[in-house]
Amino acid sequence: MSPAAQETATQGLPPVGEMTSRDYYADSYAHFGIHEEMLKDQVRTLSYRNAIMQNPHLFKGKTVLDVGCGTGILSMFASKAGAKLVIGIDMSNILDQAEKIVRANGFTQDQIVLLKGKLEDVELPVKSVDIIISEWMGYFLLYESMLDTVLLARDKYLTPDGLLFPDKATIFLAAIEDQDYKEEKINFWDDVYGFDYSCIKEIALKEPLVDCVELKSVVSHPCAIRHIDIKTVTKEELAFKVPFQLKATRNDYVHAFLGWFDISFSCCHKPVNFSTGPQAKYTHWKQTVFYTPETLTVSENDVIKGQLSCAPNSRNNRDLDIEIEYEVEGAEAVKGKMVYKM
Repeated sequence: MSPAAQETATQGLPPVGEMTSRDYYADSYAHFGIHEEMLKDQVRTLSYRNAIMQNPHLFKGKTVLDVGCGTGILSMFASKAGAKLVIGIDMSNILDQAEKIVRANGFTQDQIVLLKGKLEDVELPVKSVDIIISEWMGYFLLYESMLDTVLLARDKYLTPDGLLFPDKATIFLAAIEDQDYKEEKINFWDDVYGFDYSCIKEIALKEPLVDCVELKSVVSHPCAIRHIDIKTVTKEELAFKVPFQLKATRNDYVHAFLGWFDISFSCCHKPVNFSTGPQAKYTHWKQTVFYTPETLTVSENDVIKGQLSCAPNSRNNRDLDIEIEYEVEGAEAVKGKMVYKM
């Protein structure tokens, strides 16, 4: 659901405690389970806490904007780090609970102000802010992400020497062996209790799978395909087409490409980074699997080269249209292209 559609849908909804399943469909971020999952993601939450609270010299006396503040956890971190004023904004009805949470923890209206609505429509109590904090990332970094809203806040409110938390992101791609799961999720449709369901197989292939992949499944070196500097990137640059080269680390089969991202708080005196890759500790973002129609065969040091394009969907800009073109160089040379919808 797009931010505009979600705001329209959330108007007139009952308080969170009285919401039904139909109401939660209109305002998915009011559901406690989503926030529980994010808060229990220690890599995510502790990275933000460390980046903010280990750098109090950056926050002392400053005005901070928390974009998509949810339950208010980042706003409270910023206030504890010494911020003069923290402004949290969110369009979801979870903000009603955030208001209770921040007051229950002793933060006054002079310390944390919470505003409900879209950034474009809400009037902030200040003309500019010194720091923008936001947990805007989605699956494959950009699916259902709020980065475009963060960029709007940056351009409208951030002072010229202001800071963004986080300020850098990198998307990675690798090749993986995943025969068992591909058999279960994709090839299953070839024979469903004796019936041919193969028409669904093509649809299933187009839908990337978000799941945790074991490091032992990775059969190539990773390739950093897109670096994003949040301080300078434009909304238009969030649509991109980039080349990649993946060098095989062993003789094996390739059933899919794997995507993930790393995040950096590089403006800190004590920089903080975290990865959502298969080599790192679990995060709720997991990894994104892009299955190929055919199975590729690679030998050690073979190179899979190609290009990946990613753009917001024209009908819903929080969804993604992704295309991967690939070519295996080596004894088992093969070319292919697949279009995915997230």
